[in-house]
Amino acid sequence: MLDAAIEVFARKGYVETSVQDIADAVGLLKGSLYHYIDSKEGLLYRLLNEVHDDVEAILAEVADFPGLGPLERLERYVERQVAYNLANLDRISVYYHDVHHLGDQRRQVILGRRRVHERFVARLVAEAQVAGEADPTLDPVIATNCVFATIIWVYRWYRPGRFDAEALARDCARYAIEALRAPA
Repeated sequence: MLDAAIEVFARKGYVETSVQDIADAVGLLKGSLYHYIDSKEGLLYRLLNEVHDDVEAILAEVADFPGLGPLERLERYVERQVAYNLANLDRISVYYHDVHHLGDQRRQVILGRRRVHERFVARLVAEAQVAGEADPTLDPVIATNCVFATIIWVYRWYRPGRFDAEALARDCARYAIEALRAPA
């Protein structure tokens, strides 16, 4: 059901998708679908929370990996996040196109989960600056936003088959890290 909803939301957009469209996609009567969901917004909220469950696992794995300096850790984080986004283009598209359609309370929960990632990256940028690995003249907030632009925006232009996803994830990570590196 969630996969069908993602496909329909990605194709039609959240606003244009009806509960009937989702019911048709999963082969259920509309009334039967309400046995599994409370509302279309509730379904969107579940989908966005699932994305965060997945990417929080990436963050936890990278945060716990031993022996990495801040830029190495950040490079691994960017590579894994880009790889996730490339493997989940529809989910990421729905996330960034439709998160603002959630009601205030649900949207704040999702944005709170997002801020965990923003703080993680900002902390790594600041640690890299203190360690002399990253350019100390960069504003960590701006640098963090640029790192996330590299992670996020691949869903807008990447199409499977045109580039090798694994190589692309490595290239994006290398690009983000080289932009932060302290001048020689």
